[in-house]
Amino acid sequence: MKKSILALPLVAVFFMTSCTDDDPVTIINEEELITTVELELTNSTDATNVVLFKSVDIDGEGPDDPVITITGTVNTNSTYLGEVRFLNESIAPSEDITEEVIEESNEHEVFYITSVNELTITKTDVDNNGNPLGVVTSFQTGAVGTGTLTVVLRHEPTKPNDNTLSGAGGETDAEVSFTFEVE
Repeated sequence: MKKSILALPLVAVFFMTSCTDDDPVTIINEEELITTVELELTNSTDATNVVLFKSVDIDGEGPDDPVITITGTVNTNSTYLGEVRFLNESIAPSEDITEEVIEESNEHEVFYITSVNELTITKTDVDNNGNPLGVVTSFQTGAVGTGTLTVVLRHEPTKPNDNTLSGAGGETDAEVSFTFEVE
Protein backbone atom coordinates (compact mmCIF):
# COMPACT_ATOMS: atom_id res chain seq x y z
CA MET A 1 0.00 0.00 0.00
CA LYS A 2 2.85 2.42 0.79
CA LYS A 3 4.30 1.90 -2.69
CA SER A 4 0.97 2.84 -4.31
CA ILE A 5 0.66 6.00 -2.25
CA LEU A 6 4.20 7.10 -3.16
CA ALA A 7 3.65 6.38 -6.87
CA LEU A 8 0.42 8.42 -7.00
CA PRO A 9 2.12 11.85 -6.65
CA LEU A 10 4.68 10.90 -9.33
CA VAL A 11 1.91 9.94 -11.76
CA ALA A 12 0.09 13.22 -11.05
CA VAL A 13 3.26 15.24 -11.72
CA PHE A 14 3.78 13.34 -14.99
CA PHE A 15 0.27 14.14 -16.23
CA MET A 16 0.46 17.80 -15.21
CA THR A 17 3.75 18.39 -17.02
CA SER A 18 3.10 16.32 -20.13
CA CYS A 19 -0.19 17.92 -21.13
CA THR A 20 0.64 21.60 -21.38
CA ASP A 21 0.04 24.01 -24.23
CA ASP A 22 3.74 24.93 -24.13
CA ASP A 23 4.84 21.64 -25.72
CA PRO A 24 6.70 22.22 -28.97
CA VAL A 25 4.77 21.44 -32.13
CA THR A 26 6.60 19.47 -34.79
CA ILE A 27 5.97 20.81 -38.28
CA ILE A 28 6.55 18.28 -41.02
CA ASN A 29 7.61 19.72 -44.37
CA GLU A 30 6.23 17.06 -46.69
CA GLU A 31 7.85 16.56 -50.07
CA GLU A 32 5.95 18.24 -52.87
CA LEU A 33 4.60 16.19 -55.77
CA ILE A 34 6.38 17.18 -58.97
CA THR A 35 4.41 16.00 -61.99
CA THR A 36 5.95 18.22 -64.65
CA VAL A 37 9.47 19.33 -65.50
CA GLU A 38 9.92 21.99 -68.19
CA LEU A 39 13.26 23.15 -69.51
CA GLU A 40 13.02 26.17 -71.79
CA LEU A 41 16.05 27.21 -73.87
CA THR A 42 16.08 30.61 -75.59
CA ASN A 43 18.80 31.40 -78.12
CA SER A 44 20.77 34.43 -76.87
CA THR A 45 21.10 35.93 -80.38
CA ASP A 46 17.68 34.92 -81.79
CA ALA A 47 14.82 35.22 -79.28
CA THR A 48 12.49 33.47 -81.74
CA ASN A 49 14.59 30.27 -81.42
CA VAL A 50 12.97 28.78 -78.30
CA VAL A 51 13.16 25.08 -77.47
CA LEU A 52 10.90 23.51 -74.83
CA PHE A 53 11.64 20.14 -73.24
CA LYS A 54 8.66 18.94 -71.22
CA SER A 55 8.01 15.81 -69.16
CA VAL A 56 4.54 15.27 -67.67
CA ASP A 57 3.89 12.38 -65.28
CA ILE A 58 0.52 13.11 -63.67
CA ASP A 59 0.45 9.86 -61.68
CA GLY A 60 3.87 10.60 -60.16
CA GLU A 61 5.47 7.30 -59.23
CA GLY A 62 2.44 5.41 -60.56
CA PRO A 63 2.47 2.88 -63.37
CA ASP A 64 2.09 5.33 -66.27
CA ASP A 65 5.19 6.51 -68.11
CA PRO A 66 5.76 10.26 -68.41
CA VAL A 67 4.70 12.00 -71.61
CA ILE A 68 7.76 13.68 -73.14
CA THR A 69 7.44 16.49 -75.68
CA ILE A 70 10.17 18.55 -77.32
CA THR A 71 9.32 21.57 -79.45
CA GLY A 72 11.80 23.67 -81.38
CA THR A 73 15.31 23.12 -82.70
CA VAL A 74 18.63 23.47 -80.89
CA ASN A 75 21.14 25.08 -83.29
CA THR A 76 24.85 24.37 -83.56
CA ASN A 77 27.44 26.78 -82.19
CA SER A 78 24.87 28.75 -80.20
CA THR A 79 24.36 29.95 -76.66
CA TYR A 80 20.99 29.42 -74.99
CA LEU A 81 19.58 30.80 -71.76
CA GLY A 82 18.00 27.88 -69.91
CA GLU A 83 15.28 28.03 -67.28
CA VAL A 84 13.85 24.95 -65.61
CA ARG A 85 10.43 24.78 -63.95
CA PHE A 86 9.03 22.16 -61.59
CA LEU A 87 5.23 21.96 -61.39
CA ASN A 88 2.51 19.99 -59.65
CA GLU A 89 -0.23 19.77 -62.26
CA SER A 90 -2.24 17.12 -60.43
CA ILE A 91 -4.17 19.93 -58.72
CA ALA A 92 -6.11 22.92 -60.05
CA PRO A 93 -4.75 25.47 -60.27
CA SER A 94 -1.33 23.90 -60.75
CA GLU A 95 1.41 24.70 -58.24
CA ASP A 96 4.80 26.08 -59.29
CA ILE A 97 7.27 24.16 -57.10
CA THR A 98 10.13 26.18 -58.64
CA GLU A 99 9.24 29.05 -56.30
CA GLU A 100 9.85 26.79 -53.30
CA VAL A 101 13.14 25.53 -54.81
CA ILE A 102 14.33 29.15 -55.13
CA GLU A 103 13.07 30.14 -51.65
CA GLU A 104 14.84 27.10 -50.16
CA SER A 105 17.87 27.43 -52.45
CA ASN A 106 20.35 26.32 -49.78
CA GLU A 107 18.49 22.99 -49.63
CA HIS A 108 18.26 22.34 -53.40
CA GLU A 109 20.39 22.07 -56.52
CA VAL A 110 19.59 21.16 -60.12
CA PHE A 111 22.03 18.91 -61.98
CA TYR A 112 22.34 18.45 -65.73
CA ILE A 113 23.93 15.28 -67.11
CA THR A 114 24.47 14.97 -70.84
CA SER A 115 26.00 12.54 -73.32
CA VAL A 116 26.00 15.15 -76.11
CA ASN A 117 29.50 15.97 -77.35
CA GLU A 118 30.38 19.66 -77.40
CA LEU A 119 27.50 20.67 -75.11
CA THR A 120 28.53 22.75 -72.11
CA ILE A 121 26.00 23.58 -69.41
CA THR A 122 26.79 26.26 -66.81
CA LYS A 123 24.63 27.09 -63.80
CA THR A 124 24.28 30.88 -63.72
CA ASP A 125 22.25 31.36 -60.53
CA VAL A 126 23.34 30.77 -56.94
CA ASP A 127 21.84 29.99 -53.55
CA ASN A 128 21.98 32.32 -50.53
CA ASN A 129 25.55 31.18 -49.80
CA GLY A 130 26.88 31.74 -53.31
CA ASN A 131 26.79 28.04 -54.33
CA PRO A 132 25.36 27.02 -57.74
CA LEU A 133 21.58 26.42 -57.84
CA GLY A 134 20.89 25.54 -61.49
CA VAL A 135 17.36 26.85 -62.05
CA VAL A 136 18.89 29.30 -64.55
CA THR A 137 21.64 28.06 -66.87
CA SER A 138 23.63 28.72 -70.00
CA PHE A 139 23.81 26.02 -72.69
CA GLN A 140 26.66 26.33 -75.20
CA THR A 141 26.30 24.04 -78.22
CA GLY A 142 29.00 22.92 -80.63
CA ALA A 143 28.73 20.60 -83.61
CA VAL A 144 25.74 18.55 -84.74
CA GLY A 145 25.05 15.74 -82.29
CA THR A 146 22.46 13.66 -80.49
CA GLY A 147 22.40 12.20 -77.02
CA THR A 148 20.53 12.42 -73.76
CA LEU A 149 20.05 15.24 -71.30
CA THR A 150 19.02 14.31 -67.77
CA VAL A 151 17.71 16.97 -65.38
CA VAL A 152 17.84 16.10 -61.67
CA LEU A 153 16.51 18.17 -58.77
CA ARG A 154 18.33 17.23 -55.55
CA HIS A 155 17.06 17.97 -52.05
CA GLU A 156 19.62 18.67 -49.32
CA PRO A 157 22.78 18.10 -51.37
CA THR A 158 26.19 18.75 -49.89
CA LYS A 159 27.21 22.29 -50.83
CA PRO A 160 29.65 23.13 -52.24
CA ASN A 161 30.12 19.94 -54.25
CA ASP A 162 31.92 18.72 -57.38
CA ASN A 163 28.83 19.19 -59.62
CA THR A 164 28.18 15.44 -59.78
CA LEU A 165 25.25 13.54 -58.28
CA SER A 166 27.55 11.16 -56.44
CA GLY A 167 29.55 14.09 -55.03
CA ALA A 168 26.43 16.00 -54.00
CA GLY A 169 24.54 13.32 -52.12
CA GLY A 170 21.05 14.31 -50.97
CA GLU A 171 17.78 12.90 -52.23
CA THR A 172 16.29 13.13 -55.71
CA ASP A 173 13.04 15.15 -55.85
CA ALA A 174 12.69 14.86 -59.65
CA GLU A 175 14.63 13.23 -62.49
CA VAL A 176 13.78 13.27 -66.18
CA SER A 177 15.70 12.39 -69.34
CA PHE A 178 15.24 13.91 -72.78
CA THR A 179 16.66 13.15 -76.21
CA PHE A 180 18.81 16.20 -77.00
CA GLU A 181 19.56 16.95 -80.65
CA VAL A 182 21.81 19.71 -81.91
CA GLU A 183 21.06 20.44 -85.58
